[in-house]
Amino acid sequence: MDDIRQSVIKAMQEGLALTARPFAAIAERIGSDEETVLGVVQELQATGAIKRFGVVVRHHELGFRANAMVVWDVPDGAVKAIADRLAEEPDVTLCYRRPRRLPSWPYNLFCMIHGLDRESVQARIAALRRTHGIENIPHCVLFSGRRFKQRGAVYVSDDAARGRRANG
Repeated sequence: MDDIRQSVIKAMQEGLALTARPFAAIAERIGSDEETVLGVVQELQATGAIKRFGVVVRHHELGFRANAMVVWDVPDGAVKAIADRLAEEPDVTLCYRRPRRLPSWPYNLFCMIHGLDRESVQARIAALRRTHGIENIPHCVLFSGRRFKQRGAVYVSDDAARGRRANG
């Protein structure tokens, strides 16, 4: 990987600036120009190296102390329709399909809900079940027991960059 691509990837994995032109901010940070950075990003998207941009929300800092992953055992033919509806709900921050791991794990739809306390999360789940007519679909609510470091993926480390310069 050439230096400019590695620099762009490293800068992006550290986070995009909350500004109207985040790629211009990256360009300034790495000593390049916005057009070059955008070209690298477009190339990485075209090759599939970048599939999407996402947000890491630190819910705890925002006051949300109850975090629950709701796992559902949805009939295979209904997963997409139910997932599409749940994903539109403002309280659902993640919603995605995963393969079942039978016989011990029958769940194939996962959605994350954050709340100020467990009671409010449980109430929201009950409301979602009623609203979407999924009261009879087996599910399990898994509350977080501890908090892990939240960050995006790391593709280029400082060690790798130093090794490249030392060996290059």
